[in-house]
Amino acid sequence: MNQTQFKIPLSSLRPYTVHYRNCDNQRLENCFYACDAYEARLLAMEFNRYIHEHPNCIDLIRREMIKNI
Repeated sequence: MNQTQFKIPLSSLRPYTVHYRNCDNQRLENCFYACDAYEARLLAMEFNRYIHEHPNCIDLIRREMIKNI
């Protein structure tokens, strides 16, 4: 069975910061390059064990702006 692979151009990826609170109510963050906020959430759940086990701990996903130099 063949798997379909999608190639996403790097120019379409944007930086997103995923803010979440741990069990001590400390606000923490992880940063990811993703196509949209939903994908950033999925990446956070994949790479952060606490978020994976507590997906409702996410309180903000913000797209960061890149200034052209």
